[in-house]
Amino acid sequence: MEAIIPILVQLIGGGVGGNGIAAVLKQVNLGPVGNTIAGAIGGWLGTWLAGMIPGLSGLVTSAAAAAGTTGGMDIGALAGQGLTGLVGGGLLTTIAGLIKNATMKSS
Repeated sequence: MEAIIPILVQLIGGGVGGNGIAAVLKQVNLGPVGNTIAGAIGGWLGTWLAGMIPGLSGLVTSAAAAAGTTGGMDIGALAGQGLTGLVGGGLLTTIAGLIKNATMKSS
C-alpha cells in the first residue's frame, strides 16, 4: 500500500497541474477529461524524469525510499513528488494542447 501512495500523489498533482494550466491558458485547453488525463500522465512522467536529474534526485525519491523505517510516509518526499507532478502535468498538458491546436489549424 505504501508503494502506491507516491504514485497517487504524482497522478493527482499532475491532474491538478493539467487543469490549472488549462484554466490559465485557454488556448491549450483539452477539456476537463483531456486535461486530467494528460496532466496525470505528465505528473507521473515528470516525477520519474525529475528523479533522474542529479540535483533533484534527493527531492524526488522512489516509492520504496518514500516509506519510512517505522512504516510512516516521508512527507517531504511526497511533497516533492506532488510538486514535480504538478509541474509535469502542466507541461504535458501544454504540449498536448499546442500540438492539438497546430494539427487543427493545418487541417
